[in-house]
Amino acid sequence: MISVLCKQVKAIRMDIPYRHAEKIKLNQYTKNLSATDTLPALVLLMPAKPAADNWRTVPGAEVLRPRWQRRQRRDRHLDCLVTDLPNRIGTRVWLLAVTPDSTAFEVLSRARQVATEVFRLDPPRLAVQVSGFAAAEATRLLEHMLAALLAGACPMPSFKSAPAPVPALARIDCYGVEQRLDTTPLQAEACGNHLARWLSALPPNELTPGKYRKLVTALARQHGWRLRFLDRKALARAGAGAFLAVCQGSPVADAGIVHLSRRARGSSKRTLALVGKGICFDTGGVNVKPAKYMNGMHEDMQGSAIALGVLLALTLQDTDQPVDCWLALAENHIGSRAYKPNDVVTACNGTTIEVKHTDAEGRMILADTLALASRAQPAVLIDYATLTGACINALSERYSGVFSNRDTLHPALIGAGRDSGERVWPFPQDADFDEALKSTIADTLQCTLEGEADHILAARFLNKFVDPSIHWIHVDLAAGNHKGGLAHIPTDTTGFGVRYTLHLLHTQALMEGAWN
Repeated sequence: MISVLCKQVKAIRMDIPYRHAEKIKLNQYTKNLSATDTLPALVLLMPAKPAADNWRTVPGAEVLRPRWQRRQRRDRHLDCLVTDLPNRIGTRVWLLAVTPDSTAFEVLSRARQVATEVFRLDPPRLAVQVSGFAAAEATRLLEHMLAALLAGACPMPSFKSAPAPVPALARIDCYGVEQRLDTTPLQAEACGNHLARWLSALPPNELTPGKYRKLVTALARQHGWRLRFLDRKALARAGAGAFLAVCQGSPVADAGIVHLSRRARGSSKRTLALVGKGICFDTGGVNVKPAKYMNGMHEDMQGSAIALGVLLALTLQDTDQPVDCWLALAENHIGSRAYKPNDVVTACNGTTIEVKHTDAEGRMILADTLALASRAQPAVLIDYATLTGACINALSERYSGVFSNRDTLHPALIGAGRDSGERVWPFPQDADFDEALKSTIADTLQCTLEGEADHILAARFLNKFVDPSIHWIHVDLAAGNHKGGLAHIPTDTTGFGVRYTLHLLHTQALMEGAWN
């Protein structure tokens, strides 16, 4: 599979290691670690104020305890000690102190910092031990540390003459947790996130809509997904005028919608639909972006990468959840045939749209894609998009915005962000926002030029293309890129949304009646 993908993206000078995290062997032991003579690296998670009993299970406690206490006397806010044990191999130890009220985001962030230092050492194996915590908390902390280590082990695309070597880490031994942790979901999540980050980081000449489709086709063959591609002709037959307006300025006719389906044998569950915005490069169109804001627009396809990453993770977890994944792949070009302000186009559900700003292309391609996805009547429809600067202005790049056609979902949406460490905040969907989208010539405006609450108006626009009987969630990926990484992810490109969605599906009482 890796060789197949490399043929599709010939300029990549490394294999595409989207399942790298799955290859790292994770071992869990009920007994505590004792000997460290052959261990190059050890991560210890302990309470911020460890009791004397907590040290009894810590390897090298006779050295670590006095060093910790000396450092803590000099710095009462000390939360991490990095030191070497005086054994034959000089085991490097990271002792991370965790306060009882630490949130998932806080623990994941500290775990990322420790993992970054671990990978500078680049050990082939390491151990993680949790000491001094109740069973449930110990399991939670171990999961967070492993998530950071798996994320840090995943290499990103490189076009340098001498790219950085792939991390040597091949084995992690886990100690101090009596309840066995099923690591399959954790590794599947890391693979899904890695795929999303890897795709998003590719330069725009390497991930055109055509190359993207070929890559997805190879993935579909590997994982047994059914694939259907709606090209321009098929979209014209479907009446998808909103999507076609955006891609009509492209000199290459490679835009279209990829529809992937995964079905588990014998499953009676209703379908989950995932929809992703896949603008492989966004110039802004006729309303061209200035250089500062056009830079980085190769990542405007992150929504599609997140949808694909979630599908991959669910597949690797071997869940019985039926999934449809819709990837809206296009580029927003400048040219004599490009769509223009005040054009009126008709979406495939019959809604007429007056164009106001050609840089609001994401909601245009999503409009038709959501309408097509709604026709299959999924129980739940989640769409992902790097859609609005207004959402970043409202939340910064630390949170992403969520919107839904059911206010009752807000506690579950917030809870999944809190528990996963990929934080979100819900915005209102009141109908009176539609006043701003009234057109004198069409059913709706695409957007306004005033910029008022554009993230909310974008969601209200998208709402017009979703069947109201479907439980719909729209994720505006304000946190898709954050300098220095975010939570457990060490790269600027965060892959935000994969871990969040898996928590939403698996750990929240998500719309209890929706799946029946």
